[in-house]
Amino acid sequence: MSGHSKWSTIKRKKGAEDAKRAKIFTRLARDIMVAAREGGGDENSNPKLKLAIVKARSANMPKDNIERAIKKGTGEIEGGEVLEITYEGYGPDGVAYIVEVITDNKNRALAEVKHAFSKHDGNLATNGAVIWQFDQKGYLTIKGDADFDELFMEAAEAGADDVVDEDGIITVYTPRDAFGTVEQALTEAGYEFEDSELRWFPQNEMDVPTKKAVQNMRLMEQLEESDDVQSVASNLNITDEVVTAFES
Repeated sequence: MSGHSKWSTIKRKKGAEDAKRAKIFTRLARDIMVAAREGGGDENSNPKLKLAIVKARSANMPKDNIERAIKKGTGEIEGGEVLEITYEGYGPDGVAYIVEVITDNKNRALAEVKHAFSKHDGNLATNGAVIWQFDQKGYLTIKGDADFDELFMEAAEAGADDVVDEDGIITVYTPRDAFGTVEQALTEAGYEFEDSELRWFPQNEMDVPTKKAVQNMRLMEQLEESDDVQSVASNLNITDEVVTAFES
């Protein structure tokens, strides 16, 4: 997961800048709507909604916006119809991609995703073309300071695959089927999360020439700038050399 870890670190560095943009509220509102639709509008009984609200408050999203998004998700007011779509594609040199979208306009979302792939010498693929190269796993990052050994034992006993310290951020990985159990166990143990979601991870990472790797990272960056795109996964092996070239 080394490539994924490096890309996560790059995204965290960009987070403060991204949060300044007004369009971040659009993503946060959709996260809240989906969480409320799936688990109800009570954050005390809906961990996914509670985390979405915490993220929204951290980005200084107005209280009225949060409450409106919850009501849209539960159907109390109109405008809560959103679609969850998964696109598959190939980047430069055949790097595989899974792009997850939450949108209220399928045509707009598809156009933006297709444009990003086309601009960076990639293309969309048919359903099932690349997804077999990935596994979906639980991904939880712990908020604040935590005793690594204690956390490791709690997570392992609940069924986690691994617990690692990534650049000072403790991350817990779980099998897909154990995600909810691990999340609940850690919540009951008093831990809070920065992130708590299912993510796609490549079974094997792909090495490509540095120039092509940087081009792929530009593709990831553009995809994630779309309001509709919620997550991007690829099997690109992001080495330190590639990161240096990307950031230069």
